[in-house]
Amino acid sequence: MWRAAMVMGLWACGTAQAGLSAVVAVEPTAKKASYSIHYSALDAALSRAASQAVAATASEDMADVMRATRSAGFDIFIGPAQVAASALHRGYELMGATQASEPFLLVVRKEVPDIPGLKTRRIYLPQQDSIYTYMARGLLNQGGLSMQDMKVAHERFPQAGLTALMLGAADATVVTASDWNEWSAQNPQIGRVLAKTEGVPAGLSVVIKKDLPADVRSRLSSFFNAPPAAVGLPPTKFKPDSGEYKRVSELGLFTPTSLPGVTRVSAREAQKLQGQGALLIDTRTEKEFQARRIPGAIWVPYVEKSLKDIAFNAAQDDFSALAKVDKLDVNRAVIFACNGAECWKSYKAARVAQQKGFKKVHWLRGGLPEWEAEGLPVQNAAP
Repeated sequence: MWRAAMVMGLWACGTAQAGLSAVVAVEPTAKKASYSIHYSALDAALSRAASQAVAATASEDMADVMRATRSAGFDIFIGPAQVAASALHRGYELMGATQASEPFLLVVRKEVPDIPGLKTRRIYLPQQDSIYTYMARGLLNQGGLSMQDMKVAHERFPQAGLTALMLGAADATVVTASDWNEWSAQNPQIGRVLAKTEGVPAGLSVVIKKDLPADVRSRLSSFFNAPPAAVGLPPTKFKPDSGEYKRVSELGLFTPTSLPGVTRVSAREAQKLQGQGALLIDTRTEKEFQARRIPGAIWVPYVEKSLKDIAFNAAQDDFSALAKVDKLDVNRAVIFACNGAECWKSYKAARVAQQKGFKKVHWLRGGLPEWEAEGLPVQNAAP
């Protein structure tokens, strides 16, 4: 039974609640696989394995789940490769994956000559935070094209992209190598492969917090290697190399390493600038800001609806809070930060501030995670 409504409640409570929390992040692209999981049985089995209460829930909202990885919102994440890749940068360790790795392919109709030739054409993809969309963004960027240069149709099921290709309703899509091999054998005259990724961990990947007691982590590892049949969760019998998850992050999740006209700074440089009067602006959600933040930072949310892309459309977003900051003028040094290199809010905020005429714009790409990793002080929510 789906209990997605519980996800954000559990995240908000975090580790302050009794016992441990787990989330099964199932993409709509793989929803059928979730039907076999029995969540009440999963609760009970995980609780026995951990020797303490474990509350497990499920969500199809990949954007919320990805935010939870950046805030360490659950003790256990069970989800697709991009969820594990993000969590592995946040103090989690890998238990394994339920399926073997395979490449993702950028497939086009045969008349499309190359990636630049896709400009202004139509691409069919699942929701923004789907693994398919992450792989598409990376493959297109490698070929010198932004998704903003295309007409993007975000739908639910990736296999339907091949049907859209066949019907001429789309010029491109991204699919797994296995789906492509099966489909192209039956439809050899319609499409071709323009680009492909290296192997990406398939199915569900499981990560748990490194700071859990060693005996708990060991018992949970044994559980996920051979979960009881009544749970309906496949075993994590595949052990992808950490480099595979790193490629997922670098290809599909991360912001660019630089921003023209904006000065990228390290956490220690940001701290020094703060001491010189620069204003550090936290662009995350209010809940994240209240839970944990950089001392002296002010909360100015960047409400993001545009594509996570270098050519994002700022008109689709809401950064009106910037204009409401008291005594902020365009000549004051500002530093924008959020949840790290894969969080686009601060990247977009810095771009928008620059376009609004701010003269001294800085970007702390590593955000709060880099600040913490450097051992700098962090302000936590009052108990």
